[in-house]
Amino acid sequence: MRSTLSTSAFRQAARPRRLPSQYSRFASSNAETAQKKTQDALGSAQKTAEKLWESSKKFLGPLGERAGSMLGSYRQPVMYNLSVARELLKQVYVAERLQPPTDLAVVRSAYSTLWNRASSQAYWRGILSSGEWVKVAIYAVEAYGIFKIGEIVGRRSIVGYNLH
Repeated sequence: MRSTLSTSAFRQAARPRRLPSQYSRFASSNAETAQKKTQDALGSAQKTAEKLWESSKKFLGPLGERAGSMLGSYRQPVMYNLSVARELLKQVYVAERLQPPTDLAVVRSAYSTLWNRASSQAYWRGILSSGEWVKVAIYAVEAYGIFKIGEIVGRRSIVGYNLH
């Protein structure tokens, strides 16, 4: 009798319990509220893009007018996409708690750490034995890919430079 009592008490204690935040809500007002917030954010982004465009045209003068005329009908979608990207980057910046370095010594120490690791044979032996070399190799391929994309954009051609 005692073992069944302790077993049932153990089962009851070990059973996962739902927290109040885990209960699902079935009110449609949440979806409507979220949709309204999304529409407000979209309107705000479009207004910001238009303000940015107007201020850049004023700042750049005739060059800004010429850039606007070169975009033609693509101006609206380009400005919208730029403002959405800016808002997204702002959210990532806040969520990840990013901040620029406050001192030149911080930048120097980061680069000196990278240099010391790259030139140390003990570091390379350590990552080979621990399997970390796979992560380092993936980062290297990503960096190389970003570099190559930058070259392609800079050349405006996939292969070679346009020589006339």
